[in-house]
Amino acid sequence: MSADRPAGVLLGAACGDALGVPYEAGARALGERAEMLGGGLGNYAPGQWSDDTEMACVIARVPGDLRTEAALDAVAHGFLAWHATGPPDVGIQTAAVLGPLHGIPRAGAAARLREHATRVHARTGRSAGNGSLMRTGPVALVPDGVAEAARAVSALTHHDRQAGDACVLWCLAIAHAVRTGELDVRVGLPHVDPAWAGWLDEAERREPSAFAATNGWVVSALQAAWSAIAHTDSLVDGLQAAVRGGGDTDTVAAIAGALLGARYGASAVPVEWRRAVHGWPGLRGDDLVAMAGG
Repeated sequence: MSADRPAGVLLGAACGDALGVPYEAGARALGERAEMLGGGLGNYAPGQWSDDTEMACVIARVPGDLRTEAALDAVAHGFLAWHATGPPDVGIQTAAVLGPLHGIPRAGAAARLREHATRVHARTGRSAGNGSLMRTGPVALVPDGVAEAARAVSALTHHDRQAGDACVLWCLAIAHAVRTGELDVRVGLPHVDPAWAGWLDEAERREPSAFAATNGWVVSALQAAWSAIAHTDSLVDGLQAAVRGGGDTDTVAAIAGALLGARYGASAVPVEWRRAVHGWPGLRGDDLVAMAGG
């Protein structure tokens, strides 16, 4: 297996993120083609990625088996350090979990986040937002236990099983695409709630825009991303379709970009996109490729 497809996971997600930033929640009218214009809800610079890729970078920088408590502590502590920098756009669920825990020690950080995520869920009655799915791509690159790792990393901020299921389903599809070059989002169905089979069928029947009104919900976000992929046949067209679908455009395109990058590789990313993307913590497109071993 070449390094092109693993590198595509991070780079594809970042490009989708930066491409969708200007258009999130209708912040800017979309012309003939989506462009990395910046702005959006966080007033980002052109080509700058948002919290989707920022949190993915935290995960990607943690070595080893992400199922271990030590690795999860490192991820949790990294999330807290990132949030303490005051990023301009953070999901409601993620902020509710991380905000009160600034300054806790690294040892035991994962347990503290899981406990607080459970309390937030109990208080609000919901935690199935798209915030853990948007960052999950790097989890698919771990050598073993992808499904378990995906669920464990999701649970650091999102207690709801739907969020964990979505991360498992997407990460297994990414890992499969990296290994084989094939797109098959159903490889993970044995590991998740049976309702996902019907949700995937619906995504293939409908256009991404059909999910725009609800794609802050993790199920709709995954459906929108898969619809964009299923109705196109290239990385560029898939990302354009994801952004054109509307709603949470940066997140849907980041989700789609991770799987598209796994299928088509970093080499399918236009050179101008690769040169333009950048963001916290001071990285550029080539740095993401290097992080993935490309």
